[in-house]
Amino acid sequence: MVADSYASSQLDSTSSRVLECEYAVRGEIVSIAQKLQQDLQTNPGSKPFNEILYCNIGNPQALGQKPITFFREVLALCDNPSLLDKRETNGLFSSDSIARAIMVLDQMPGRATGAYSHSQGIKGLRDTIAAGIKARDGYPADPNDIFLTDGASPGVHMMMQLLIRSEKDGILCPIPQYPLYSASIALHGGTLVRYYLDEATGWGLEVSELKKQLEAARQKGITVRALVAINPGNPTGQVLAEENQRQIVEFCKKEGLVLLADEVYQENIYAADKKFNSFKKICRSMGYGDIPLVSFQSVSKGYHGECGKRGGYMEVTGFSTEVRQQFYKLASVNLCSNISGQILASLVMSPPKVGDESYDSYFSERDGILKSLARRAKKLEDAFNSLEGVTCNKHSLSTLYQVDLLHPLPPPEKSKDDILIFFKLYDPVKEELRYFQQVQQLICGPLGYLWAKQREDEIQGLELRLRFHEAAVKRLEGVDKVREVEGNPDFSNKDVG
Repeated sequence: MVADSYASSQLDSTSSRVLECEYAVRGEIVSIAQKLQQDLQTNPGSKPFNEILYCNIGNPQALGQKPITFFREVLALCDNPSLLDKRETNGLFSSDSIARAIMVLDQMPGRATGAYSHSQGIKGLRDTIAAGIKARDGYPADPNDIFLTDGASPGVHMMMQLLIRSEKDGILCPIPQYPLYSASIALHGGTLVRYYLDEATGWGLEVSELKKQLEAARQKGITVRALVAINPGNPTGQVLAEENQRQIVEFCKKEGLVLLADEVYQENIYAADKKFNSFKKICRSMGYGDIPLVSFQSVSKGYHGECGKRGGYMEVTGFSTEVRQQFYKLASVNLCSNISGQILASLVMSPPKVGDESYDSYFSERDGILKSLARRAKKLEDAFNSLEGVTCNKHSLSTLYQVDLLHPLPPPEKSKDDILIFFKLYDPVKEELRYFQQVQQLICGPLGYLWAKQREDEIQGLELRLRFHEAAVKRLEGVDKVREVEGNPDFSNKDVG
């Protein structure tokens, strides 16, 4: 019994799906940063810096962004309803936040944020969100189509659970992508089917590329179940044109694909000539009410930045009653999403209106945050474009961290000394391969060294350079002969000794 228990705790007994899953934004790079931060705390002055800023993931309140006052007033009153009975409350809280808190509490079981709700979320809050979607799109929304979630990520995981039956099922995902998608596909045992965005056209999504990758996957025996479209793009920052969205919808309808629309950055558009249109709006404008569509929204992004509150929703349309029952079953397994996140999701879709006491302060705070993000996006764009060998597309959006990927610098000179110096930049060298693998996932390059060819050559070129990295590490560890990296056009055996 003891031996069996011990064996089950070893790495080789861990699920292969978990081992294959990679999530770079919370991976090795962050672990190294945390170790450096611990070193700074235990031994101040030991490094040539005294602070580490975590920019691996959008987390604005950790970097000083203030929450929206109206949102927090409503949350505070809902969490502590006894405040509503105190005379001082009218002087401390706005009248509309008090009224909204009372309305929300009346919709909640036991008027308590500590109680479970309906598995899809509190019905009254879903009514509010549906009304907000209708106001945004001009087409009605059904509260029964809305599932409130702990941010957008659990909704994505739920969809992968529903869609993926085996490794023979594939999901079309954009490259570059936010690694939630590749991670969740791996975790649920499916196959990532990459399609490549075109940087030359502002990271455009070409339907011809979708067709090419779909056909290639089918020839390998993969049944492609869904297409992920991230609009506005993360990490690329593009905003899809309405005509392009129509083409994508037609493609999904023709090929029988579920359309998974990641729309969490819909508030972060700064270019005057760009406009967000939801895929739900596009589908309805085309007369398609039956196309399977799942739209994701989150309170973590936009101007809200309420990452720690874990609120969001997915709107599910175009599925049969039998499939809808499976959606509800999965939601029921998790009981319900957290109540504070549910409340925030409803507030985001129904902010103060003209005549409300909080109206002016709300819009002042919102616009101040968005303008600040736009200024910082422009500064990053200018800074990158000032570097030799680096270009950055004109920003149309900032996803709370830098969104445009770069054309890396040319490779270093091909002498042994240059190569050794390059790899000695990393400490420790042995850890760098894992760093490279995470960079591969993000499709961008450390120190401008890793670069990849367009389209189908991109992944192959990156893997080739990973092989070269392994060879260079062996050289640094004292191996007399670096084995030849076959087919490498940039580094031959004689170049590395």
